[in-house]
Amino acid sequence: MKLVVVSAGLSAPSSTRLLADRLATAVDRHTPVDTEVIELRDLAVEIAHNFTNGFAGKNLAAAQEAVAGADGLIVVTPVFSASYSGLFKSFFDVLDKDALAGKPVLIAATGGSARHSLVLEHALRPLFAYLRAVVVPTAVYAASEDWGAEGLPERVERAAGELAALLPSAVRSAGAVAPAAPVQPAEPEEPVVVPFAERLAALGAA
Repeated sequence: MKLVVVSAGLSAPSSTRLLADRLATAVDRHTPVDTEVIELRDLAVEIAHNFTNGFAGKNLAAAQEAVAGADGLIVVTPVFSASYSGLFKSFFDVLDKDALAGKPVLIAATGGSARHSLVLEHALRPLFAYLRAVVVPTAVYAASEDWGAEGLPERVERAAGELAALLPSAVRSAGAVAPAAPVQPAEPEEPVVVPFAERLAALGAA
């Protein structure tokens, strides 16, 4: 199975990429996947050109093809101005409108303060619902103080398990229900025959 990770981190190294790698590793622990990472900062110029001339460059076209062909996605963005980054949104704007339809997606974000954690629910989840993706219930937000603290590893594992359960192999396994054992027909009961004279006698006694 192919898992594609989209990271919108701008620095190298970045906490966004670090969270993306942790999530991908956790998914692989649940079910073996072939992981490809797309660093959007390397595609920024081609994304901008796509908006102005309508054509995808070589690297952007490869990224679009990878996303369209993935069995599942992990998408991670830094928080800018209480929302996803412009680069993150621009990449999904240049995808085919049906590229994510029915595809399982794990959403995640990083930020300097825990106060921005709701960006997952008021920005990312609606975006991917609009794109008709299947977004896993658990979203993962990592603030600066979360690294090395309790809670983040558990959220990472829970979200990864939810994504792994939605990947095609897991769905096929869950759908492979063993055939039910054949039901043996019940033995027919012998009818009880009451003689007519006996019935008349019962009526007379009443």
